Amino acid sequence: MPKETKQRRGKQVAAAPYDKNAKAPVKGGKKAVPAQPAKKANKGPSPALFEKRPKNFGIGQDIQPKRDLTRFVRWPKYIRMQRQKRVLLHRLKVPPTINQFTRTLDKNLAKNLFAFVDKYRPETKAEKADRLKKRAAEIAALKKGEQPPAVATPYFVKYGLNHVTSLVESKKAKLVVIAHDVDPIELVVWLPSLCKKVGVPYCIVKSKSRLGQVVHKKTSAVLAITNVRKEDQPALATLTKAIQENYNDRYDDLRRQWGGLQLGRKSVHKQKAKAKAAAANQ
Repeated sequence: MPKETKQRRGKQVAAAPYDKNAKAPVKGGKKAVPAQPAKKANKGPSPALFEKRPKNFGIGQDIQPKRDLTRFVRWPKYIRMQRQKRVLLHRLKVPPTINQFTRTLDKNLAKNLFAFVDKYRPETKAEKADRLKKRAAEIAALKKGEQPPAVATPYFVKYGLNHVTSLVESKKAKLVVIAHDVDPIELVVWLPSLCKKVGVPYCIVKSKSRLGQVVHKKTSAVLAITNVRKEDQPALATLTKAIQENYNDRYDDLRRQWGGLQLGRKSVHKQKAKAKAAAANQ
């Protein structure tokens, strides 16, 4: 007879709920490692190369961006004066005798004029000293009774307000060039009328500093051409003809044209806003 086995009675444990997604335990006592997601392929450079570095514009931090500091600058007095004068000349009613100085020679004609005038620049002090030394040496080398050789008259541009005025009155000037920005304007405001009366061609150009460069000075109010070399006479005739058509022949029209009365930017915007509002109300 086989021996009867005794059943051990112990504490009974309830069965665990069934989970169909649960994986079976791996033999050997090791836990299952969860599957890692597949790595995505890198598209473009690593983001670490392009880190955000926001700027801090606080006091003592990053450099401030460039701004228009015109309204924050304390300009020198002469700059403030010339800007205020320019504004007044645009706003106020300007009489024709002063307004004619805004009608300057056009760019191409002015370029030809200055190219011609530069050929007749007066000699500098050093050049004059060298010429006088050579002349003195020639005279010293002469024998008794011999006369020094004649010197060809030099052709130079004439300058100086009184000198040019006398040349215009005596009708020796063939062309007069006046600067547009002479200060005070009363020095030359009468000169166009004199040139028109005498029949001398005149023109108004920019500016007194450019005229001063011709005669080796800082500024010059007027220049006058009296005599030119024979080969330059056709060029002078062409210039004087074009200038006479622009100024001498139009003198009666220019002396009737008033200037100024131009509104500022703010006033123009206000007028446009009023006109727009009036159109909307209709």
